[in-house]
Amino acid sequence: MKIAIFPGSFDPLTNGHLDIIERSAKLFDELVVAVAINTSKNALFTTSEKVTLIEEATHHLANVQVVPTKGLTVTLFKQLGASVLVRGLRDEADYRYERQIAEMNHQLDKTVETIFLMAAPDNSYVASSIIKEIAKMHGDVGTFVPQNVCRALQAKYK
Repeated sequence: MKIAIFPGSFDPLTNGHLDIIERSAKLFDELVVAVAINTSKNALFTTSEKVTLIEEATHHLANVQVVPTKGLTVTLFKQLGASVLVRGLRDEADYRYERQIAEMNHQLDKTVETIFLMAAPDNSYVASSIIKEIAKMHGDVGTFVPQNVCRALQAKYK
């Protein structure tokens, strides 16, 4: 069984993330969306809220599981018996950053392989930080995030 992990902070989940999840779910027997705590970011949503939002948005994908995680991704990789990490790329800057992480993960554990999926063109400019800024100013983010996430953003910024 091929298990893949798609780790991220998902604050919030965007349609770009969802696209990567849906495409990855077709490639692997099981996809684990690992909701990680990013210590360098101030999260809008709690880990529990993010897990629930992602579960709601991916309920149509039978082979997708959403789990909260702390610590190193390579530790979760070993615990789950995963075969690959999935990362989405929007542009060259993402590639440079993600390549460093992939190489470090591989140094920490030689069995860790990372694959990169390019963002669909209509999602290549969508970033969680920008979505939060638009929502904070009461702009319409409905075309950039799943509807359940849109409602959750509106509730956060009332």
